[in-house]
Amino acid sequence: MYLCPILEANPMISGTREEAKKNKEKCLRILAISSNIRFVGKINDFGRTLAGQLRKDVVPLFKPDEARNENFVEATRNHLRKAFESSIGKTTYTLTENEKVKVLSVPRETFFYYITLDKNTEVDELYEIINSVLDITKEE
Repeated sequence: MYLCPILEANPMISGTREEAKKNKEKCLRILAISSNIRFVGKINDFGRTLAGQLRKDVVPLFKPDEARNENFVEATRNHLRKAFESSIGKTTYTLTENEKVKVLSVPRETFFYYITLDKNTEVDELYEIINSVLDITKEE
């Protein structure tokens, strides 16, 4: 028995649960590509996390409020880049190198994947990861 019978009868809510499960599974699939992937998140165009998964042995670098702010900044950057698509084409991915971590952002139509990688990820493996992520997410 459900505590709130409305949840049981509302197909939109169960659809949302199914979508959340599918999003989480996609994040896990991307995380499984390499042990150098620290975190995978599916973020909407407003910076809200739709799903995310941290590698088991990883301590987050961001506090929760910092993560929200970072997601919002990255969503804004993705939105601003779309204004130039008619001139230079769609962004396939962006890669940012920080002192402690590499950040891969893979934009899609209404969301993007935010992926952090260990700083010491070698260039050859990095491009293998990027190609695998693009392959996994190409139909979205």
